[in-house]
Amino acid sequence: MSESSPCLRCGACCSTFRVSFYWAETSAHPVGRVPVALTNSLGPVTRCMQGTDQPQPRCVALRGTVGEGVSCAIYAERPSVCHEVQPGDACCAKARAHHGLPPLPAPGLIHAA
Repeated sequence: MSESSPCLRCGACCSTFRVSFYWAETSAHPVGRVPVALTNSLGPVTRCMQGTDQPQPRCVALRGTVGEGVSCAIYAERPSVCHEVQPGDACCAKARAHHGLPPLPAPGLIHAA
């Protein structure tokens, strides 16, 4: 993520949605990368990031203050679902609205400085 990424100031998606994914993405699998100790089981084949299965979700890996400055403690090992949300897409807009933040330009309209 570039230093100019709006995600570094936001973090709304990490504190709005349940972050669930296939268990084999965790370190419990030989090629998995997501630290299994930071996840909860949702069933026989599904896990989620701790904190995101709560009524007021907030991923255990999120550091900082939403809308001001954030980072991900496991950015290089984050689950695939975290790669899917893009700045300005529908999920981003929903999460930002939930936190009272203005929407970002649609994907493809954000340019790195």
